[in-house]
Amino acid sequence: MTAYLAPEGFVDELVAELGDVAAVHGRLVLTEGPPRPAAWAANAWFDPARIRFTSIADAARTLRTIQRDWAAYSFHLHRRAHLIASLLPPVTTKPSPFPAPIPARPPGSWTLLDEHTILASTHCSSPWPNGEIEFIEDHDAPPSRAYLKLWEFFSRVRRCPRPGDRCVDLGASPGGWTWVLQQLGATVLAVDKSPLAPRIAQLPGIEFRSESAFGLDPTPADWLFSDVICYPSRLLELVRRWLPLSRNMVCTVKFQGKTDHAVVRQLAAIPGAELLHLHHNRHELTWFRLER
Repeated sequence: MTAYLAPEGFVDELVAELGDVAAVHGRLVLTEGPPRPAAWAANAWFDPARIRFTSIADAARTLRTIQRDWAAYSFHLHRRAHLIASLLPPVTTKPSPFPAPIPARPPGSWTLLDEHTILASTHCSSPWPNGEIEFIEDHDAPPSRAYLKLWEFFSRVRRCPRPGDRCVDLGASPGGWTWVLQQLGATVLAVDKSPLAPRIAQLPGIEFRSESAFGLDPTPADWLFSDVICYPSRLLELVRRWLPLSRNMVCTVKFQGKTDHAVVRQLAAIPGAELLHLHHNRHELTWFRLER
């Protein structure tokens, strides 16, 4: 069995992506068999076990016997879950600086299925509790909170542009992603019909072009970024145009209305591509293909 924790508000997307499911407990979706690709999962619990217990102290003692660190997911019986968690070593969930360090001891995950049954997994896909990363935010320099998506992406994949890399940022206005890339030492071609925030436009290493991201002819780039607001089918066309000339690509797939699962499957089928839902994504996914 494998359990998948959906981001808040996206259980239906996860269920649709997984297909046949065995059970749904709040945001936790259970399937029979080995793990499957699941872009809409914030965290996957591998080989979770059902643990029967007689008391709150017994539950905490059993979990501590298995391993030290545990992150709780509570969807009901909240007080009972809180009392069990209070008897376990605390797991740090404080906001971190960028890049977010990988926890030295990634926690297991557990939840209460009923008053006397825990579902617990010692091995999860994300080293962060419930797959969530919070940052110490910069409230002054970036012009929008979109920068948090790139901070999170780079923290998760442990890769980012290096000083001197050429980056193209499509749909750049007001400049949140451009700011992140410039701070990393990359040179940035920022493209948007709307202008960058003045304090971003004047930073060294940034060239701005006032034009449509879809009208720009692809040119060689170390990294291609897109946070363009468009239908997923149009993003798929853009991705295909830039694939031959971009060593690394990171694009936000934004959904307007219903989730377009058909286009998501086409994006996932591109060789070397992956999809994930960041904690800082809304009704969107992050598609990427990185140079091996």
